[in-house]
This record gives sequence, C-alpha cells and structure tokens, in this order.
Amino acid sequence: MKNCVVTTADKDKALYQDAKNGDNIFCQSGAVPSMIGDSFLIQKLLKDILKIAETDATVLITGESGTGKEVAAEMIHRESPRKRKPFVCVNCSALPDSLVESELFGYNKGAFTGAVADQQGKFEMAGEGSIFLDEIGDMSLHAQTKILRVIENREVCRLGGKGIFSVNARLITATNKEPKHLMEEGKFREDLYYRLDVARIRMPPLRDRREDIPILARYFIHKFNLKFRRKVENFTEEAMTLMLRYHWPGNVRELKNLVEKSFINLPSREAVFMELPEPVREELTSTATLPNEERTRVVSALMETRWNKTRAAMKLRWSRMTLYRKMAKYNIIEKRNPER
Repeated sequence: MKNCVVTTADKDKALYQDAKNGDNIFCQSGAVPSMIGDSFLIQKLLKDILKIAETDATVLITGESGTGKEVAAEMIHRESPRKRKPFVCVNCSALPDSLVESELFGYNKGAFTGAVADQQGKFEMAGEGSIFLDEIGDMSLHAQTKILRVIENREVCRLGGKGIFSVNARLITATNKEPKHLMEEGKFREDLYYRLDVARIRMPPLRDRREDIPILARYFIHKFNLKFRRKVENFTEEAMTLMLRYHWPGNVRELKNLVEKSFINLPSREAVFMELPEPVREELTSTATLPNEERTRVVSALMETRWNKTRAAMKLRWSRMTLYRKMAKYNIIEKRNPER
C-alpha cells in the first residue's frame, strides 16, 4: 500500500517524474473517465462508488469543498442501471426557501406572479434517472421537511396544480459539513439524515492523497493547453516540490485554479515548464507547514518584534498582506499594552 503523504525529496522527485512522463493520467472504470489519480485512497473510493452504483440505494456523499463530490455523484449515475436516463443537479446552497418548491417540484401557469407557463420541477425532470442535491446541509429545516416528504411519499405536486407526479429518480445528496454535527446544532433533521445516509461515500481531501497532485496537475495542464493553445509539459521540479508540501484547503478545485493562474502568467507562448506566479509561490511557501506550527511561528515573530507588523513580516519573509491574512486565519489578536 502506498503512503498517502509525501514527505521526502526522493518521493517528490519520483512523483514529479511520473507526471512528467504522463503516467497514470486517468483512472478508469470501463470507458467512463472517473477520479484522477492512482493513490490507495482513490482506488478505494472507486471501488466504493462502483459497488454502490450497482444498487439503487440513496447515497450521501460527504467531504470538504473542492474534493469532487459532484464528480462522484455523476460517476454513481453513469455506472448505474439508470445511466441512460437524466442526471439532474441542484445546488441547494444557492436555492432560497422561497424558491424550493417551484424549483424542485415545478409549477403550473398562473400559480404565482410571473408563472406564465407550466414548468417542470427538478424531480420531475429527473424522471427515472438520478437527482443530485448538492450541499443539502445548507438547506433550512423548512426546506428539509419538504425533501423528507418527497422521500417518504415518492410523489410531488406542482405549485398551483392538482395532479400528482410519481418520483422514480434515485436520490444522491452531498454536504461539505458533517451531518451529525449539524444535527447536534439543530440545523439538520434527524429523520431526514437516516433517510439519506443509506450508502455513504467519503471524499478524501487532497492533502491526504498528495501522490495524486502531479497526476492532477498534468491533467489540468492538458486541459489548459487546449484552452490557451500552448504546449506546456509540466511545472518545474521546484514548483512541484512546493505543491506537494502545500496543504490545499481548497482541494482539487484550488489546484485547478492554480494551474490556470500559472498559464495566464507564462512569460512566453513557447514556455514548456511553468513556474508558480510570485503571489502563489509566496502563499505556498508560507503555508507548507502544519497549521499549528505556522501559528506558533507567526505569534513568535510578532512577539519578538513587539507586534511591529512590518518587521514581523520581514522576519517571516512574507508581505504585510500575507501576515494580516495569517493573523485573521489563526485568530491572532494583538494584546495591546495598556501603558502604551
């Protein structure tokens, strides 16, 4: 079994060479591209997805933002017997309470001001396919009650309508918060949780599968080569070393963003190997340690310079703006001397 965290220069170099040679760009299940990487965690995730896809169970996907929950949901659908049917996504965090019923259940003409024609809801659109409710943990308790009712009754009624539509779609949900913590805080219905948590998929954060970083970087480089019409092969070895040591709070989404930024900052169209843009390089350099260690470094620098931000930033080899961001991140508040 491979180690999930790269800690040595030799491993950094080996991973860089794998990506440079284009090895293991895709993991695939049949003809359907899936999660990118070859780490133990990704291989386990693929097995779990394939096993769950064969069933018709309701699925709950948990994981931090940017880990690929929607990709996992779509994989479950595409590997299931429902793969030729619709796959409908709903971003629950962007859905206000006032629009829950009209968006999810649909409405008939004249149901409210502006309803000039009949409109299918998302459950109806999904038909016998799959419906994916992303970030369901952000829904209000009122909205959760409506979802629970649909699950229990397997039917919906459009706003302003009298007809009942059967719900035959498979339900897949996701949240970047731990549902049990939400329940303890009174923000998530317990009865809904047990309806949703039939089959669970846990998305690993990128920092726990660092050996996949070069492979993911290579994949995004390929995509942006097509977009920007460039011929970049990879990052420099120095840049990749920094990337392997960074903790990636934004996960795969943050990595994709970094690759695109690097393309935009290329010095010439003929560049083959990319450096990191200076602001990104500074950020990665300053955060390539464990959070607790970094907080200690920040506090020590501030105390040694008597809370002089300019001198503390120079001591840490950061800009003042980076120092302020770190102070905010770790909730470091200056304890002013009342005698000053």
